[in-house]
Amino acid sequence: MRKEEQILIKNFIPPLIFVAILWIVKGIEMHFNISFAAHGVFPRSLENLDGILFMPFLHDDLKHLFSNTVPLLVLGGAMVTFYRDVYLRVFFSIWLLHGIWLWVGGRPAYHIGASGIIYGLASFIFFGGVFRREKGMMALSLLVVFLYGSMVWGLFPLFEGMSWEAHLFGALSGALLAWYYRKSGIQRQVYDWELEDDDGPEMIFIEGEPPIQDEQLSSPKEIPKPEIESEETMDSIKIQYDFKPKEPNNDDVKN
Repeated sequence: MRKEEQILIKNFIPPLIFVAILWIVKGIEMHFNISFAAHGVFPRSLENLDGILFMPFLHDDLKHLFSNTVPLLVLGGAMVTFYRDVYLRVFFSIWLLHGIWLWVGGRPAYHIGASGIIYGLASFIFFGGVFRREKGMMALSLLVVFLYGSMVWGLFPLFEGMSWEAHLFGALSGALLAWYYRKSGIQRQVYDWELEDDDGPEMIFIEGEPPIQDEQLSSPKEIPKPEIESEETMDSIKIQYDFKPKEPNNDDVKN
């Protein structure tokens, strides 16, 4: 196995561990025929404030869990690959931010599932490419749109029993963090012609005057004007012409 393939496989280990925990929690529920849904986020309830931490681990059924498993692996692997230096901070920031906003502004019901984190990761990757304007990152943004563009419908209250608030707050937190960490990760290459001229200010030359720097043009100082001779001076200048009359020519026509 080549080194690149080994690195790519390692990049999927962190999201794989997180997904494995989700399946273990669901396995415990199914084995003991219990439900931990009451430990999810119930907005504005102090008793369920800890649901901000527990909500991503809880899912309604296997279909709900499986629908979140694949995006968590794909988007999580992309985060580790392209945002290695900040992916942990971004992941946990999305987790906490969207959970707090959901607790403040969500509907009075139990909100469970990791879909808010999925929306946050997708939003972060998409806007990360937009803010950086780097070809590779923009291509990754387009790939996210191609794979999960239909997720946009989950931002609206169109489906009964779906926490669209968690999706919306997750997407907002991802966009906010993408802007905050826009200087991290892969950056757009800056070419020489985009850089400012570092050779120093240009010099402007006026005949008969010392050179003036370009920066001085914006200052209130006036550029010295060349002296113009006054009328008196011009009157004192006498121009003498030598006039020699034309000699008569016999060939001239006379009237």
